[in-house]
Amino acid sequence: MNGPEITLEVAPELRLFVPHDRRGGPTPLVTDGSSTLGHVIESLGVPLTEAGTLLVNGAPVARSHVPGPGEHVDVRAVERPQRVPGAPLRFLLDVHLGTLARRLRLLGVDAAYESEDIGDPALAALSARERRVLLSRDRGLLRRREIWAGAYVYSDRPKEQLRDVLGRFAPALDPWSRCTACNGTLTGAAKDSVSGLLEHGTQEAYDVFAQCTECSRVYWRGAHHGHLETIVSEAVREFGGTPA
Repeated sequence: MNGPEITLEVAPELRLFVPHDRRGGPTPLVTDGSSTLGHVIESLGVPLTEAGTLLVNGAPVARSHVPGPGEHVDVRAVERPQRVPGAPLRFLLDVHLGTLARRLRLLGVDAAYESEDIGDPALAALSARERRVLLSRDRGLLRRREIWAGAYVYSDRPKEQLRDVLGRFAPALDPWSRCTACNGTLTGAAKDSVSGLLEHGTQEAYDVFAQCTECSRVYWRGAHHGHLETIVSEAVREFGGTPA
């Protein structure tokens, strides 16, 4: 490129996306004179889902702004909590985020998940069709123009992934209200009505049950409940909600 030279600086939170020589602060960048600022930022590796306010010489500009000679550009991170207007807050997770999907559902958050890799075009189309925020660690997927809204999941550890999403979007929490298997809603179930779906030992040991209204899976407070309770209580303590 042999167009205008600008100075560009990205927020510390976004520096993992850019080349190492651009992670220390403001650096010069030669543009082509016609590309928008959004395109310039994306070409450096920053998904636009992660770019917040853009400042040129200290003043906010749109992503459609075409940088001019000598401009200083600051790329800020998305403000938290991030508001997503236009639809109820709900999520779509790619095939690599199954544990995160189950933990979000455990907390009552609407989290659709594809257990098989249906491909980036289909995921993006589903995000647009159902107006879901697409969560992924795949930067290429988040660059697809057809997605309705998206967010990069910064950690590869489920515990930190959950804190990241809850802190970023502040969804309302309603633990134990959603099926962790299919994302359907749970309702209380009489023991007699679900006994045919239970092992004999479970029938003998437990009396309180819930059942998914979509897939009919039955839930009870089994041996694994303590671990799940820890996940719920930590999330509620930090982000609010009703633990019961």
